[in-house]
Amino acid sequence: MEERTPRQPRYRHPGSAGFRPRFRAFRRTRAALVALCAAALAVALSAGFYSAAQTRSTAALQAASQANSQASVTGVNGQTPAATAPATGSGNVAASAAALPAATEAPGAIDADLDAEIDSIIAANPEYQISVALLALPDGADGTGDVHEYGVPAAFVAASTAKVLAAEAYYHLVETGAAFLDDPLGAYTAEFQLQAMIQQSDNDSWSLIMDVVGHEELSEYAASMGVDYSPERNTLTPADMAHILAGLYSGTLLDPADTSQLLSYMQGTNYESLIPAAVPAGITVFHKYGLLGGELHDAGILAKDGSAYALVVYTKGADLSTVPERTEIIHQVTAAVADALF
Repeated sequence: MEERTPRQPRYRHPGSAGFRPRFRAFRRTRAALVALCAAALAVALSAGFYSAAQTRSTAALQAASQANSQASVTGVNGQTPAATAPATGSGNVAASAAALPAATEAPGAIDADLDAEIDSIIAANPEYQISVALLALPDGADGTGDVHEYGVPAAFVAASTAKVLAAEAYYHLVETGAAFLDDPLGAYTAEFQLQAMIQQSDNDSWSLIMDVVGHEELSEYAASMGVDYSPERNTLTPADMAHILAGLYSGTLLDPADTSQLLSYMQGTNYESLIPAAVPAGITVFHKYGLLGGELHDAGILAKDGSAYALVVYTKGADLSTVPERTEIIHQVTAAVADALF
């Protein structure tokens, strides 16, 4: 709003009422000049006040507009964009382009460089038997894609990693009406035993689940997904285990609710020092470890921003005394995979 200029005081000569007539014309002329000067001064001051007020008002409006604009964007994205110069010339266009955030780099692929890095980790540790399987899980895939395999091309004693297969088989019985999650198994329900079997790797819970599933039936269930498995031998290749994980994660084996529940049991386990300990923040891990005699394994799914991979690392040493060294090997493989693919 325009500010008002104070009214200038009227000029009065400090003379008496008997002021001489010969000065009357001069007084009128001087009064007119003073009035004219006062008017000019008033106009100048008014213009100055208006200009300053307009400048302050315009700056305030621009600041408010910018604040509202940033608040609007922040409300949508949760972030405030970098300021850019007005696009009034090629130089400003270049400045604006430079201020834009860089495009997010697309996730990597399982390529020759990653193959070579995993092979080199295995070759650097010849005192252990090491086998790795890596399988990409694109959106909508059923987990039957090609598995990249490294190291020893043989089956290992699967130890407790095979408990994922037993859990999948029990959920399959639930979905076909042959069993229920609230069935009593031992002192607790089947749902409790499933969680204890996966999250705590409880062997008593595994025995109770297997009593319901059956050994022969578990072999048949494994064969239905192309996996050769015998509970008596309890051997799997890492590639077999990768397919077991991929079928679960893809949702092709179980209903969504059962898939989600089983995956939740594969987090926050009682042994998070293998694959989960080596992935950067932001990557979600679902996994099942195995530790038996000389076997130290971890079988997991790594997922972030729509990309997911099944990673299985099986290792065998003379005994448990080399667990720290083989833990480091699992860390190195996991870090190489995470760095290349996410």
